[in-house]
Amino acid sequence: MTRKAPRLHELTRLPEEIVLGVDTHKDVHVAAVITCTGVMLDTRSFPTTREGYRQLLSWAQAFGRLQRAGVECTGSYGVALTRYLRKEGIAVTEVNQPDKALRRRRGKSDAIDAGAAAHAVLSGRATATAKSADGPVETVRLFKMAKSSAVKSRSQAINQLKAVLVSSDPALRESLTGLSNARLIRRCSELETDTGTTPATAARHTLRLLAGRIRHLTDEINDLTARITSAIASYAPKLLDCYGVGPDTAAALLIAAGDNPDRMNGEGSFAALCGVSPVEASSGKTQRRRLNRGGDRQANSALYTIVLVRLRWESRSREYLERRISEGKTRREAIRCLKRYVAREIYQLITAARKPTPAPASVD
Repeated sequence: MTRKAPRLHELTRLPEEIVLGVDTHKDVHVAAVITCTGVMLDTRSFPTTREGYRQLLSWAQAFGRLQRAGVECTGSYGVALTRYLRKEGIAVTEVNQPDKALRRRRGKSDAIDAGAAAHAVLSGRATATAKSADGPVETVRLFKMAKSSAVKSRSQAINQLKAVLVSSDPALRESLTGLSNARLIRRCSELETDTGTTPATAARHTLRLLAGRIRHLTDEINDLTARITSAIASYAPKLLDCYGVGPDTAAALLIAAGDNPDRMNGEGSFAALCGVSPVEASSGKTQRRRLNRGGDRQANSALYTIVLVRLRWESRSREYLERRISEGKTRREAIRCLKRYVAREIYQLITAARKPTPAPASVD
C-alpha cells in the first residue's frame, strides 16, 4: 500500500508556544507553565541552585516552545534566575504581585502566584522587561548599597558619641565643647582609658570606641565613593560631566535605568520610571494632570538634588524658573518641570553610553 506523503505545513509546524511563570523565594522557586490560550499545564518547585535553574528550564521546555517568562522579584530573589533565563534566550518580564482583589477571590498559594505571573505576561498586563543585572551598573549598585549602609551606621555612631558626651563627666565634656565634628572625633579617638569600672572610665572608653568606629566607616565610605566614581567614569564618563551630577546622584539614576536601558521605550519611559512624568487626572470638563508619586524614589531624589544645584549656581535654570513662575505656575510646579527636563538630558547620556563607538576609518 502506498503511503501518502506528509503535507508541507505538517513538516514545518513548530511546537506549541508556552509561557512560564515563576513565584520566587529564597530557597525554592515555584514555576507554572500555561499554553498560549491560558490553559494551565503543570506547576512544580525547584531549588534555587544552578542545577535547579537547569532543571526548571528543561522541565518547562518539555511542554513546548518557550520564549517568554514572567518572574516575580527580579531585583531580589529572582535576580539569579533572571540572569540564567536571559542567557538561554528567554525574554524575562518583571511581574508585580497579583491584584489584592483577585487574590481575595482565588486564594493564595505559590502555585497560584506562579500561574498569575504567567497569565500577566500572556495578557499583556505585565510588560516591563526585567533588568539584566549583569554589567557595570550592577557593580555600581552593590557599591552604592554598601556605601548607604556605611553612611547610616556612621550617622548613628556620631549621634551616640554626642549622646554619651552630654551625660559624661563635666570636666571631660568641657574639654571637648565647641569642637567641629572632625576635631571632636579625632580627640575622642586619642582619649586615654584604663581598666576601671567607674562611669567616667566607661564613658571615656565608649567615646574612644565610637570615634574609632566613625573613622573606620569614614575610610570605608571614601573608598566606596572612589570605586563608584571609577565604575561610572568607565561606563558613562559624560554623565559625571553633566552640571550638578555627582557620583551618588549618577549612581542612583544609572541603577534606575539598569544595565539594559534599551528595555525602555524612550525618554518618556525613563521619566515615568523616575516619577517625574505627570499623571492624567481628568474627568468630565476638568482637564488636569497631577503629581506622579510613583517610580523610583531614589532616582527622583537624585533629580531633585541636581535641580537644586542648578538653581543655586546656574543662571539658565534660574531664568527658566522665574519665567514659569511669571506664567502662573508655583515654585514647586516649576521645579517639577525642571526635573522632567533633567531626566531627558540624563536619559540621552545613559543611552549614548550603550551605543558602540564607531571604529575610525583606515587610511590607505
